[in-house]
Amino acid sequence: MAWNDPQWGNKGNRNQNSGPPDLDELWRRINQRLNGMFGKKDTGGGSGGDGFSPEGFPGGGNLVGLLIGVLALVWVASGFYIVDTGQRGMVLRFGKYVETTEPGPRWHLPWPIESREVVNVDQVRTVEIGYRNNVKSKVLKESLMLTDDENIIDLQFAVQYILKDPVEFLFVNRAPEDSALQIAETAMREIVGKNKMDFVLYEGRAEIAARAKQLMQDIHDRHKTGISISQVTLQNIQPPEQVQAAFDDAVKAGQDRERLKNEAEAYSNDVVPRARGLASRLKEEAEGYKLSVIANAEGEASRFSQIFAEYQKAPQVTRQRIYLDTMQTVMNNTSKILVDQKGGNSLLYLPLDKLQQIVSQPYSGAPEVLSQPAPTAAVPEDTRSRDAFRSRDREARP
Repeated sequence: MAWNDPQWGNKGNRNQNSGPPDLDELWRRINQRLNGMFGKKDTGGGSGGDGFSPEGFPGGGNLVGLLIGVLALVWVASGFYIVDTGQRGMVLRFGKYVETTEPGPRWHLPWPIESREVVNVDQVRTVEIGYRNNVKSKVLKESLMLTDDENIIDLQFAVQYILKDPVEFLFVNRAPEDSALQIAETAMREIVGKNKMDFVLYEGRAEIAARAKQLMQDIHDRHKTGISISQVTLQNIQPPEQVQAAFDDAVKAGQDRERLKNEAEAYSNDVVPRARGLASRLKEEAEGYKLSVIANAEGEASRFSQIFAEYQKAPQVTRQRIYLDTMQTVMNNTSKILVDQKGGNSLLYLPLDKLQQIVSQPYSGAPEVLSQPAPTAAVPEDTRSRDAFRSRDREARP
């Protein structure tokens, strides 16, 4: 029986106005309609189940409305989402950016009208250049770099960054994470290419990291990637493995050179100050000797002037005084001893020459053995006195 048969539902000698249908008959009709919908034959034995219409099904209009309402409620509920702390929600309307939502429960028009992208802006992201996960897993095409003195080094480093503008990070550049890797490699190659190999390997590691960080940030700002560089860490810097042995020999030679240079500097620091001190001492001694000679000469000249003035006042007395002073000076520097023999020659047996040497020498705490001087001849005192008086008389004569 077709669904549009006008006699549908009127068989079985039942009157439409005789009351509600029987439950068994209603269940049989439902089964027939379901079988007709899925293409199954009627097995219920009844002749009135081969057609279907919402009007013939009791409560069918309400069931469809309820189903549509449930679907609408689920569709509306799909627009609810939660933004966690440290995240931002990007709302897109037909693929175009509309707004940024803060942390908390949020709602947007369900798909396909609006969609959302949740981005973590507090997460510290890391990009590795020259290796992956471990410094032993090298990527040579990224790590090998050329220095200013045309040497090749193997440099591995990591860059940590956060998102300062999620809108630029998502919508301005097509692949911002790949751009971060390429910008990091480009900036590091530029910095290394402007410096010598020894500077990069040894004393310039901190400076190179700081300069590379600044250059990376400038490039990110210029391209509007929405990335803020947090830190650049140099993991490993060394020559390529193929020339490692030769480089070690060169390093040892350089260390030997520095050691010998330091030893020479130490020797120079020891010898040069002593030589300068000796030269300064000799110079000061010469200066002191010069001043002493000048002072003595000036003193002698002053003394001579004073003696000359006294000589003009009393020539005889002055001559006698000069003679006595001169004789005293001369006798103090001679080892001869004058002995008066009038009282006997017993004094000749005394070691007067040794006694005189002991008296004239400074005391040193212990007696010294003196060599025996040559015997001195005794000169009579009265003969020497007479000669002296005769010479003074001749000088006194006009």
